Amino acid sequence: MRFEKLLEISFDLVGNNDLGILPTGHRSFFELGGGVFSGLELNGVVKPKMSGEWGTFTDTGYVIPDVRLTLQTDDDALIYVEYTGRIEVNEKVQKALAGEISLEYGDNYFFTNPRMQTSSEKYKYLNNIFCVAQGKFSPGKVHYTYYKIDH
Repeated sequence: MRFEKLLEISFDLVGNNDLGILPTGHRSFFELGGGVFSGLELNGVVKPKMSGEWGTFTDTGYVIPDVRLTLQTDDDALIYVEYTGRIEVNEKVQKALAGEISLEYGDNYFFTNPRMQTSSEKYKYLNNIFCVAQGKFSPGKVHYTYYKIDH
């Protein structure tokens, strides 16, 4: 098994709407603003009005993200991205979300499983690849590195 870097992506966290305690747990909706992504074959922007995160806070100090993004490549292809994962909300994360510090990869447990879909012939290979991503926070932003898993 090989991990091949696919792209780096970052986008703005522009708002948090606490939905309260629901039957499935404590939920919040995080508005995601614009952003950028770049890789060997993929470059473009994150569409701000077509992206968001619904997070479920566990009683063990983690968030289970449920994220939907729409990416627009430099050549105008649209790519739908969805993922879930696990994010440890430790003291460093709380400081980063408060705008006090920037984190490095590994400062907390922050992994996701992005899945992509597109109708673009050029990027159709994305429909059938398996990815993992590692994330980190900085003031007002979230950053990921996506890795394609290959054999």
